[in-house]
Amino acid sequence: MRKPLLVTLLALLASGCMVGPDYVRPPLDAPTAWRLSEQDARDLANTAWWEQFADPVLNDLVTTALRENKDLMIATARVEEFAGNYGFVRSGLFPQVGASADARRQRDVAAVVLGAGQDNTFNTYNVVLNASWEIDIWGRIRRQTEAARARLLASEEGRRGVILSLVGSVAGAYVNLRDLDRQLEIARATAKSRGESYDLFKLRFEGGLISVLELSQNRSQYEEALATIPPLEKAIAQQENGLSVLLGRNPGPIARGRSIDELTLPAIPAGLPSELLERRPDLRRAEQDLIAANALIGAAKAAYFPTISLTGLFGYSSTSLSNLFQGENKVWNYGLPISMPIFTAGALAGQLQSAEAAQQQALFTYQKAIQNAFREVNDALINQDRTREQLRAQRRQVEALQQYAATARLRYDNGYTSFIEVLDSERSLFNVQLQYTQTQQTEFQAMISLYLAMGGGWVNDADRVATTAAGAAAAATMRQE
Repeated sequence: MRKPLLVTLLALLASGCMVGPDYVRPPLDAPTAWRLSEQDARDLANTAWWEQFADPVLNDLVTTALRENKDLMIATARVEEFAGNYGFVRSGLFPQVGASADARRQRDVAAVVLGAGQDNTFNTYNVVLNASWEIDIWGRIRRQTEAARARLLASEEGRRGVILSLVGSVAGAYVNLRDLDRQLEIARATAKSRGESYDLFKLRFEGGLISVLELSQNRSQYEEALATIPPLEKAIAQQENGLSVLLGRNPGPIARGRSIDELTLPAIPAGLPSELLERRPDLRRAEQDLIAANALIGAAKAAYFPTISLTGLFGYSSTSLSNLFQGENKVWNYGLPISMPIFTAGALAGQLQSAEAAQQQALFTYQKAIQNAFREVNDALINQDRTREQLRAQRRQVEALQQYAATARLRYDNGYTSFIEVLDSERSLFNVQLQYTQTQQTEFQAMISLYLAMGGGWVNDADRVATTAAGAAAAATMRQE
């Protein structure tokens, strides 16, 4: 009996196969180049691009965020969750072995009911080792394991995506903070200058040299400059609070390094559209989701076929503990149970339909993610190029308005023009100065967006910093416990 059973088992294992489609990467209609060709582009996708700003404070902020950011900690814990699930699902590929022991004292219920009048109280002792193994002939467990592994890899790419977004958010928030600082400097300097002018105008008015109209115009200009300060101070405080949360801290002040005028603009990264598939974590995650959904189609198809398991039990059972392990008390059994669905009222068909629809959703999501990635890179390249031209024009405009304002003030002091011309020139200069520093910030943000859209190996370097920090935190927690 044993030999035919063994032969049957080996035959089943030898003929085992996996039902359902094997994953093949969908064909990609990728453009050969970007819409905007940059002659100055450099292969910097694998470098720590934020260090190109040449601001040690920014470098420290990025490092702190990689160590302390709570979203990144959540993403890390999520990876651990999927790793545990993968281990759980994968365990189904191997035999499951368990042991049990039992000691009881009982009285026979039948003796009491029948009134035998005798004491049927006795002890029982059992020690059993049992094992079971589902023979995965149709690949159901292997497909589920494939899906669980893909979901684990997707969670890892999700974590890498958090790192990519986090570094970009910290750098962007810091640049925005330095832009606001610069705007506040301009507003305060302008208010101080107009305040000194207003004091002078009051003396002229008291001396009868100017009219109340001119005094009122000058005061209006002064108050206008003062009114721009509180909103900027509010925006700075809010920006500091937001950046603090990115750093994993409670809201509070943020250290400053170089001014926005002193920051170095990173070089333009080079890369081909097809390289995004390996560079960008969101695309790699979308593909892993597609792999998981594809594998679950096979698991759903395998449910139509018989489930075959190998089970066995070995142990001892006795009414006396002293002779429990005697040969006559040995118990054992083994078998090859087979179960197969016959009528499920459409349950299996519904599961298969659901799995196939989920795979189509994952496929379209993957294709859309690729298209969005191409769009984001093209948009970032165009934004960076046009913003650069806009900044050059605004720089020339600031220089022209500075000359205009100085000339208008000189003409007014010599009685060749009215104070209205001075007001217009200084107001225009003030507004353009603010616009210029805002455009500086936009240029930096455009370059940050370009590096994020390109993806790159720099995420690996940032990941190592975060992983080292996570390991140190875990070790510290264990020491405390």
